Amino acid sequence: MEIKPMTVKELAVYLGVHTDTIYKMARQNELPHFRVRGKILFTQVAVNAWIREQELTS
Repeated sequence: MEIKPMTVKELAVYLGVHTDTIYKMARQNELPHFRVRGKILFTQVAVNAWIREQELTS
């Protein structure tokens, strides 16, 4: 299984929110992310796990 990182823009589309929201949530460590040379990236596996966690705590 190949893991392709998602960019901020791709994640914003995936979640249906504005890119500013993604940047803010990443800055506040509310979303699982990692950085490569300053670029913020996300894995779909980690984001989906985060979504499931949010559903359980809501």
